[in-house]
Amino acid sequence: MSASTLPDVASFLGDLVRLADHPEPAARGLFDRAREVIVTRAPGRLDLMGGIADYSGSLVLQWPLREATLAALQVDPEPRVRVVSLGADANGRDAAFEIALEALLPGGQPLDYEDARALLARERRTQWAAYAVGGLLVLARERGLRPQSGLRLLIRSDVPEGKGVSSSAALEVAVLHAMAIAYGVGLDPRELAILCQKVENLVVGAPCGVMDQMTAACGRAGELLVLLCQPAELQGTLKVPDGIEIWGIDSHVRHAVTGSDYGRVRVGAFMGARILGRGGYLANVTPAELRSEDLPETMTGAAFLERYGGTSDTVTRVDPAQTYAVRQPTSHPVHEHARVQEFARLLAAPPETGPLERLGELMYASHASYSACGLGSSGTDRIVALVREAGPAAGLYGAKITGGGSGGTVAILGRKGADIRRVAEAYAGETGRPARIFSGSSPGAAVFGHVRLRSVDGNR
Repeated sequence: MSASTLPDVASFLGDLVRLADHPEPAARGLFDRAREVIVTRAPGRLDLMGGIADYSGSLVLQWPLREATLAALQVDPEPRVRVVSLGADANGRDAAFEIALEALLPGGQPLDYEDARALLARERRTQWAAYAVGGLLVLARERGLRPQSGLRLLIRSDVPEGKGVSSSAALEVAVLHAMAIAYGVGLDPRELAILCQKVENLVVGAPCGVMDQMTAACGRAGELLVLLCQPAELQGTLKVPDGIEIWGIDSHVRHAVTGSDYGRVRVGAFMGARILGRGGYLANVTPAELRSEDLPETMTGAAFLERYGGTSDTVTRVDPAQTYAVRQPTSHPVHEHARVQEFARLLAAPPETGPLERLGELMYASHASYSACGLGSSGTDRIVALVREAGPAAGLYGAKITGGGSGGTVAILGRKGADIRRVAEAYAGETGRPARIFSGSSPGAAVFGHVRLRSVDGNR
């Protein structure tokens, strides 16, 4: 992939050449201008269908966004890691983070994940660095990397945070990809994504599924990634038919996958799977089988642990002091998997009016199921309602909340050229919140590859 075809890459390469004059002081002296720099890139994603059902083994359909995170990495002879994030100070964080290799690999052996999580979370203003530095620890623990040299890392991201479009996965994938290239660790795209999920689950401590990292690593511009999350099986891609367009509208209600609502819904789903006696993926239960089962609407953690002992989830735990919804979080992935399967079949057919309207019905049903799980928000509900009110007459067929829910962005499907701005403007006028529109697509990290600069004086 030529850097010249992606404006953000060309801009970032220009930043590197002019780094000595950059307005961010921490960036100016970061790189040795005579040494090689590796540049990687990973996009955010728009969850068209599947969402939180990924951790239950569902099929998901994911759209790689135009917005991406870029990383520039230089090996440092000194055994330390220095990271600078451009724009971090605008989000109330320190722009720079530094840690000795010895702190991550004391005596040459990598820290346990729990110890690393505590270490990197110590200072609130630099907690963002766990998404980046965590990649080095995961390579050490999972692939046996024992680096003798450190690294210098510059990050710039156009993927907005807290919008439900996977800014964290874009960061993890861009950085870990650059680290693997620099240290000579061979990774295929799927393994890259799975290792990045470990960064988020085990180092950061966010219980996300794998679809975000798989899209950032394996996505193809203008195509939906078709992924069966059992655990991360690529089923290919779906070319979006001519005449169809996908957008996102940001509700400006902040989303966080680390939020307790998301975590409790995930725990409830795994509790339901255990009650059903399912040792495998919950998504493999059919809707007909689920109707024949008796699931409690809610259950206390204490009662569940006393009767069932625990769940099969490796990244969450049942809190005996909490009461969890069980029936709806268990039902959601079962029905969502069936919805996504039908959606994929219809999208592969000619985009006639009938199939388009059915695609919209499936999206609206998915959105309603999120809300029933407790993962809706007034902002995203209003955007969905505005799309529904405009309807096929305006070329708009369906909308749903994305990713982990509880705010963030709404995914929208419609005819190419439909005036999506009217929906965004109506929402902004009603709520007083800005309503950013996401449109366009770009390649994942594996398709993009990397750019190798012999120096940051403009030589390639």
